[in-house]
Formats: sequence, structure tokens, C-alpha cells
Amino acid sequence: MAQQNSFDIVSEVDPAEVMNAINQTMKEVRQRFDFKDSKASVVLEEKDLALAAEDETKLRNMNDILQQKLVRRGVPLKALSYGDAEPAAGGTVRQRAAIQQGIPQDKAKEVVKFIKDSKAKVQASIQGDMVRVSSKDRDTLQQVIASLKTKDFGINMQFTNYRSN
Repeated sequence: MAQQNSFDIVSEVDPAEVMNAINQTMKEVRQRFDFKDSKASVVLEEKDLALAAEDETKLRNMNDILQQKLVRRGVPLKALSYGDAEPAAGGTVRQRAAIQQGIPQDKAKEVVKFIKDSKAKVQASIQGDMVRVSSKDRDTLQQVIASLKTKDFGINMQFTNYRSN
């Protein structure tokens, strides 16, 4: 039987790192002069971040701080998709940011189509919220990984579970 090699394309974010970044953000917000007596907050609600502040300027500043902390902790900013800032109770402004876990179906189809269009001798299949790529040749898999890294699909991607059977 021929040897089959494979790897998975996934999109995952470590929730502990997100929580640490939120805690660091809140600590810095409490210490900054421009946020003095502010009710600004960042809260993790299941798979979403909820940012709240008195006005849009403070919301933007707090978002910048959060993004700096996320990058330092190794959380890619592509994993966040922001909603619009909306007025909230008490004259505050609120914004939601969804944390992407898993590759959405439409993006997975786009990745598979890109792999098939590359004419590499590999098989790509969507399996739930990940894409599995398999081939008989390891070098071909390495070339596929390199070509996927050059294209921006607008999502955070990691290449895991590299196997040689």
C-alpha cells in the first residue's frame, strides 16, 4: 500500500491568551490618565469580546491597547471580526468582536478551490471546521503549505497534525 501523508489547516485561538490580554488591557486602562474615572471595560462573553466606553474615542483607544496586548501574546488579529460601534445604556458606546474558532464553510471552500487550482497532486477535503490535505509526496505538501502562506484568505490559519503514515 502506498504511503499517505497529510496535514490539517485549522484556525484556533488560545482562550487563555485572550483572557490574559484582556486582563492586561484592563490593568493598563485603569492606570492611564485619559481613562481616569472611566467606565471602560473589555469582557469575554462566550466566544465574543464586548468592549464598552463613554465615547468612540475612548473605545478606539481601548481597542488599540487590546490589540497590542493580543499581538504580544501571540493571538493573531485576523482571528477577530469587529461589529459596528453602537450606543448603549447610560450614554456609553459598545462594540462586539467575534473570536473566530474554526474555518467558516465559505472560507474552507475557498481554500480547497485554491489548492485544487494549484494543480498539485494532493487531495483537499473539508472536515467540519478544518481542511485536511493529503498526498503521497511530502515535498508536495510542503509546497502547498508555502503557497497557502502567500495567499491572504482573510482568516487566521495554522498548519497542524502533519502526519506520515
